[in-house]
Amino acid sequence: MGRRIFSKILDRPDAYLIVQAVQAALDKEKEIRSKFYDDITEDDKAEFINGEVVMHSPVMLRHNLATGLLLNLLNIYVAREQLGFVGFEKLMISLTRNDYEPDICFFRQEKSTQFTDEQMLFPAPDLIIEILSSSTEVRDRGVKFKDYQAHKIEEYWIVDPKDKTIEQYHLFGEEHQLILKSAVGNVKSFVVEGFQIPIAAIFDVSENLKALQNI
Repeated sequence: MGRRIFSKILDRPDAYLIVQAVQAALDKEKEIRSKFYDDITEDDKAEFINGEVVMHSPVMLRHNLATGLLLNLLNIYVAREQLGFVGFEKLMISLTRNDYEPDICFFRQEKSTQFTDEQMLFPAPDLIIEILSSSTEVRDRGVKFKDYQAHKIEEYWIVDPKDKTIEQYHLFGEEHQLILKSAVGNVKSFVVEGFQIPIAAIFDVSENLKALQNI
């Protein structure tokens, strides 16, 4: 995608003027982003996306339940196997243009060992999991999908707590390809070595407890 846009700009006789205008807009956006960093607090649930500050509203119970159940399994497995670090909720990842607070994310050991106790901005994770809600679905499937792909985040899960399904994407070359979309069976991570759980365990407490005994 990036190469196609680049090629189209170079085909334009006013390419230099276009680049100047884009650079001016990005410089202005950089100022707004700096103010965003100054203003945001630990109490805020906010993201910076394409020049705009996006504040998040409270979530529904089913969203909170799915996040907690999946986080429980992933966090315990990663800690036991000493594979890296699991972040959640207000942990902010800072990409080249935008800042996101994924519902759950995972960093391999080689990245996480560089983190400090007072760090507030983090690099691109190896796995990102977004739990869908009506207010975030367009971004999770749109700008975030494209941005995570562009920054070569290896694995991306989209969890739908309403339909109780999971979509698993894996990076091949420059694009995320759909590996799995299901409400039944198991999901096995490419990034978190050996992590495999029943999909039902993301949405059901009793299934989660069973899965916890098996990981």
